[in-house]
Amino acid sequence: MTASCPAEYIAIAERLADAARPIAQRYFRASIPIETKSDASPVTKADREIEAALRDILREVCPDHGVVGEEMGGSPHHDGPLWILDPIDGTKAFVTGMPVFGTLIALAIEKRFVLGVIDQPISGERWLGSAGRATALNGEAARVSGCTSLAQARLFTTSTEYYTQNGTLDAFDRLREAVMLTRYGADCYAFGLLASGHADLVVEAKMNLWDYAALVPVVEGAGGVITDWQGAPLRAEGEANVLASASAGLHESALRRLNTKNC
Repeated sequence: MTASCPAEYIAIAERLADAARPIAQRYFRASIPIETKSDASPVTKADREIEAALRDILREVCPDHGVVGEEMGGSPHHDGPLWILDPIDGTKAFVTGMPVFGTLIALAIEKRFVLGVIDQPISGERWLGSAGRATALNGEAARVSGCTSLAQARLFTTSTEYYTQNGTLDAFDRLREAVMLTRYGADCYAFGLLASGHADLVVEAKMNLWDYAALVPVVEGAGGVITDWQGAPLRAEGEANVLASASAGLHESALRRLNTKNC
């Protein structure tokens, strides 16, 4: 990230996160129906109500901006600023009462992510990363661990059920075998933990745009590295396999494990 994100956009992102939080809190661990979408993923009225509320705010304050969200669609092909929304990232965690889901809010300009928010409504933790500024957790600077050794690294992934592309599970296993420990099931919360120095690697397969957009500014602004599995920058485009690391050296080592069959 190079050019600074305008302060007015940061204020909008904070307003969006503030609006989403009480809705998620109201429905968390409540008895609400769980529906299944066409891709077999769960969805609830909380997901839809949050996204609708955020879109209402964006129509009010920046009607000329583009919007794409997990529940209500939209196109990433927008000439101006593009807001990218995931009202509840980690719906499986949400519906099973686990407070590791989050609301993800991102802003892309010319396909580059300049602003990202990970908001965990139950713990009250909010990571905010923006171009030209250090990532903050609830207003205080967040910083990655700086770990450089795979043998000392703490690795997160959500679930191996997403490693359905040819060779991706084998690649993950090569990385898992090289690290100190592996944990599962934290969704976007794992990237917040990495940004705050409590994890060193997060690897995910088949992430949609709304799954990874907000993570990029948060991780980079905390001193970390986040790319696809080939080391290419993430842009506001389509699906991606994602790797985030606590240092450039660790990232290079992890990329080699993911991409080298005999290592």
